[in-house]
Amino acid sequence: MERECCLAMLILLIGGASLLACGWLPAAHQRPDEARDLERVAWRRLWLPVIPAMAAAAWLSGWAVSESDPVSESVPLAIIILSLPFALISIRALTRSLRSLFVDSEGLATATVGLLQPWVVFSPRLARSLTEHQVDAAIAHERAHARHRDPLRIWLAQLATDLQWPWPQAGERLQQWMLALELARDEEALSAGIDGVDLAEAILASARFAQPETLSLQAALSRNPDALKERVIRLLERAPVDTKRTQRNDRATLIIVPALLLAVFSLGLTFGERYVGALFRIAS
Repeated sequence: MERECCLAMLILLIGGASLLACGWLPAAHQRPDEARDLERVAWRRLWLPVIPAMAAAAWLSGWAVSESDPVSESVPLAIIILSLPFALISIRALTRSLRSLFVDSEGLATATVGLLQPWVVFSPRLARSLTEHQVDAAIAHERAHARHRDPLRIWLAQLATDLQWPWPQAGERLQQWMLALELARDEEALSAGIDGVDLAEAILASARFAQPETLSLQAALSRNPDALKERVIRLLERAPVDTKRTQRNDRATLIIVPALLLAVFSLGLTFGERYVGALFRIAS
């Protein structure tokens, strides 16, 4: 069998089994005071069950680099059969992620769209119902989303969640992060000098404007009564905060995770053949 096909099946089997084993982890409910801290913690919890699967993929990629093409040993039928359910879950996740790229933005009240170069969509009809300060508040919130490339992050988070199907805990972690994300961007708008009352009014008006048939993840969250209540309460009660102090921790994560995957890749490059061969013998 060609090396790439064998690699794909092994990633589906071992990575899929890792997601199935880790996806059940319960969603935690710790609530740091500052929304930026809350968002960072929720983002890490969302990806924690995925890291073992990413490590497995890195390890197997290291094995594939050292393996001859085609693979010298025949792939057991048991591995092919066991990888099929995880292949179907992956196809479902990819289909949903691709379909989300073609959502019509005309029915959205206000949103940030675009994966690589985000831009702000603002309904003229909604703008006419708001005051100038409320429009500025809504735009400041959406520009905060654009600065952090949140549409891309939301797309990746949804894909990671779909790969953990059918565990409901994965959906709970996604919803917790989505709420934390909105709270964090509200907080950034306040730090930029926006009045909390103006932003709260804009959020409520946007929720009333949103059409059910065009709901995205963000739009659906904006119509959640509990999420709306928490956002409005925080906007009316909280003072502007400094959001720069957490950037160092974010950079540390961006260094640690790639370094870990590189180390695992190196282990697969060195020892992969021994363990993959043993797996083939066990499955034969």
